[in-house]
Amino acid sequence: RSGDQEAQELLQILEKANLLLQDSKPVRAGLWSTEEIKALRIAGLLTYKPVLYICNVDEGSVSSGNRYSEMVEQRAKAENSSAIYICAQFEAEVSEMEDINERKAFLADMGVNELGLDRVAKAAYGLLGLDTYFTAGVKEIRAWTIIKGSTAPQAAGVIHSDFEKGFIRAQVYHLEDLIKFESESALKTAGKIRAEGKEYIMKDGDICHFLFNV
Repeated sequence: RSGDQEAQELLQILEKANLLLQDSKPVRAGLWSTEEIKALRIAGLLTYKPVLYICNVDEGSVSSGNRYSEMVEQRAKAENSSAIYICAQFEAEVSEMEDINERKAFLADMGVNELGLDRVAKAAYGLLGLDTYFTAGVKEIRAWTIIKGSTAPQAAGVIHSDFEKGFIRAQVYHLEDLIKFESESALKTAGKIRAEGKEYIMKDGDICHFLFNV
């Protein structure tokens, strides 16, 4: 009524969201523009928040799911959500195996390439738009959580704000390359360690050494 343009635009978005709710659909099921998404995030509507469905299946379905988990996956897809399946009993049995070779053999026999809990973590990170990078030193190796699309200085700032303010450059290589070449010296020989500046966009699985001014 006051003629506030921003308020009028927000009202239109909320009316569109209300139509979905009246049709018994979550707000996240709608098709939203970039500007509408910004407004919806501020509005804090419960059914716009991301949802991850986790189906607990029997051991016979541990490698490929079953018709029930497929039904949940279809429902999740229809509302722009995610769904995965795990077998809690299977996960419990694997967790009790201390010998890594025994564990690998058991997973291979069951036709499983990745544990359900690992899939849950990856799915949750993907749903929330998060990535992981690592720092490795003599004393410890640490994993750090960052927002997808973060720059190298922003990633450094997760460790300490001074790292972001005084950022000079980062020496970066990827976890997959480390697994392949097995050591930093081998990575250097292969030319897999590179220097990245302030504009570098971090990738999931990057390993970094940050150089900064105090």
